[in-house]
Amino acid sequence: MRLGFVGCGTIAAAVVRGLAGKGHEIIVSARSACHSSALAEAFDDVTVAGNQGVVDASDVIFLGLMAETAEAILKELVFREGQQVVSFMAGAELDQFADWVAPARAAAVMMPFPGIAQGGSPVMALGDTVLLCRIFEPENRVFALRDGKELTAYLAAQAVLSPAARLVGDAADWLGQRVSDPGQGEAFLRMLVSTSLKASGCADLIEALNTPGGYNQRLRLHMEEAGMRIALAEGLGELES
Repeated sequence: MRLGFVGCGTIAAAVVRGLAGKGHEIIVSARSACHSSALAEAFDDVTVAGNQGVVDASDVIFLGLMAETAEAILKELVFREGQQVVSFMAGAELDQFADWVAPARAAAVMMPFPGIAQGGSPVMALGDTVLLCRIFEPENRVFALRDGKELTAYLAAQAVLSPAARLVGDAADWLGQRVSDPGQGEAFLRMLVSTSLKASGCADLIEALNTPGGYNQRLRLHMEEAGMRIALAEGLGELES
């Protein structure tokens, strides 16, 4: 496919890295030149152009812009019928950016994560998920959402990633002060958490680790009594609103 990227920040660059070498023709915006030039140097199937050049050369166009500046940028560009436009912009729903890219079709909103560069990453998506599955699966998994309200809830809930990383990181720091190889300790904890959650649902994993008086049960109960679950629910509610 001929894939274009208007805006080439960190997330868009990760998407490009995940798609490069898979038979597509990829053209990226000269915006964020440090990313676009590095991609063009790294991959033979990636080239760089101005925003209009990206639009002219592409059948599917990804928008890696900030929502507050997107309208002004996109209204300066000329799209054509038959093009599919996919937005990475949180806060800009399908019907909103549809006017900015007409007569092209506003096909979908998707929220990728940096891990899409290596594959095995979840992709939140609203709209034409069939198109996105053709492009991103089976290397990644597209999670189809029903409407903007559901997208808002997913966006709030995905923010658990940072505090989860903080929790593991702090445990690794604690462990690192007590063992001979701190790097190995962190690698152990990261692998333990990621593989355990990948292999089992949360409720099943908690039950499996609920041995009375066991380390896992004791630490979980201690943190719950300290208000962990209440603080999480309050934080998610604030993000959603």
